[in-house]
Amino acid sequence: MANNEVKKLAGQTAIYGGTTVLSRLLNYLLVPLHTYLFSNAADYGVVGELYAWTSLFIVILTYGMETAFFKFSQDDGIKDRVYSTVVGSLLVTSTLFIVLCSVFAQPIADWLRYPTHPEYVRWFAVIIGVDALTSIFFAHLRFLNRPIRFAAVKITNILVNVLLNLFFLLLCPWLLTKNPDSAFVNAIYNPEIGVGYIFIANLVASVVTLLMLFPGILKQKFVFDWQLWKKMFRYAFPLLIFGLAGIVNETMDRVLIKRLSLAAEPQASVGIYSACYKISILMTIFIQAFKYAAEPFFFRKAKDKDAKETYAEVMTAFVLVCSVIFVGIMLYMDLVQYFVGATYRVGLPIVPILLMANLFLGIFYNLSIWYKLTGQTKFGAYIALFGAAITLVLNWLLIPRFDYMGAAWTTFACYLSMMVVSYLLGQKYYHVDYDLKRILFYLFFAVAVYGLSVGVNKLFGIESMGVRLAVNTVILVGYLGVLGWMNKEIVRGILRRK
Repeated sequence: MANNEVKKLAGQTAIYGGTTVLSRLLNYLLVPLHTYLFSNAADYGVVGELYAWTSLFIVILTYGMETAFFKFSQDDGIKDRVYSTVVGSLLVTSTLFIVLCSVFAQPIADWLRYPTHPEYVRWFAVIIGVDALTSIFFAHLRFLNRPIRFAAVKITNILVNVLLNLFFLLLCPWLLTKNPDSAFVNAIYNPEIGVGYIFIANLVASVVTLLMLFPGILKQKFVFDWQLWKKMFRYAFPLLIFGLAGIVNETMDRVLIKRLSLAAEPQASVGIYSACYKISILMTIFIQAFKYAAEPFFFRKAKDKDAKETYAEVMTAFVLVCSVIFVGIMLYMDLVQYFVGATYRVGLPIVPILLMANLFLGIFYNLSIWYKLTGQTKFGAYIALFGAAITLVLNWLLIPRFDYMGAAWTTFACYLSMMVVSYLLGQKYYHVDYDLKRILFYLFFAVAVYGLSVGVNKLFGIESMGVRLAVNTVILVGYLGVLGWMNKEIVRGILRRK
């Protein structure tokens, strides 16, 4: 039975994950575009820093209501009121945020050290407000199990963003080289905006997404239930603290590098770190896809007798897949590195550190089900705050000494610590018999295979990229062969028809 449930989750992960993978890959294509066009790493550092702030404020403006929506919607009698109450709440707070940021754009820009660009603040206020609001609409589509609608809107968002990036950053400059006096191009394009067009493209894509979702919203009967909202907020507030601490762990390193680095140009260090962090995209794509499908699945599964057995099998399968992704990326780094411009490749040594750190984060997401199911979301906040403390302290200590490499090791230490603490607490309050021996083997085996690759290439002094790739391919085949032999029964069970 548990294997069938894992298969079901795998199917849902594929549905939502397929959209996420396609969307992220299309968006990922912007990384080489940006890093090759903006050869000055400081320019891309602006992008990395502002999107770090965006992640923080989206968490603030959603304040844990996505998870609260899934939790309270399990009661069929109130699920419509739950949805309408959450929508009303997010609509008010998002609108207020946009208005306040627009009014105080210049002081905020001064504080961010972009005094000549208050328009950045206004653009991002709209992006953040709209994305926070639409997050609940996407959650509703997931709850209703409407993957086609979900996929259509998500893909449209990314296509609009990508196409506008190509239009403003490639087509318009090319048109001006052909006809510098073009009235049309000069009316809509200003070369001095530079990286600002990345933000404009995102702004337009966010607004288009809202417009696509709006007709479905209008069909709903909206009733704001104040008493219900208070119950949901009490449940969600610890998740807000958890989310804030989590964002400190995930993205605030960009902000801290700018403020703490002793490098000659800290903004350039932010750009290098941000660009190389994107190389871990395949790992984060899978984790994000898994999260989309897993959260509602875990809640639905909680009432079944074999729920804990299923959670254990899901964890093992998750670690296996992430380990393969780690090995695949690292063995083919000779090719993967070309996704960022030459200026940014000096930061490639941080990639294996960040990949493994994100793997730990994915395991933590799996483990977090214990405090969500038991209603003890305060522990999620405590663990995230613990991680945030590690992030702030170690970044303060390491960034001045090691620049962005210190930020990478801080991320590793943070996620490792959170994973261990969550596991120990979870075993006390919601015991699940995870297959620790197999999970640890997957992790250490992946690192050992990467080490073998590095050792073999150094031992024989292999300089040719083609030879290195051939050697690494042989190593990868051997690695996959061992995993296949170990998991032959599990694979058969998952693939077997019901």
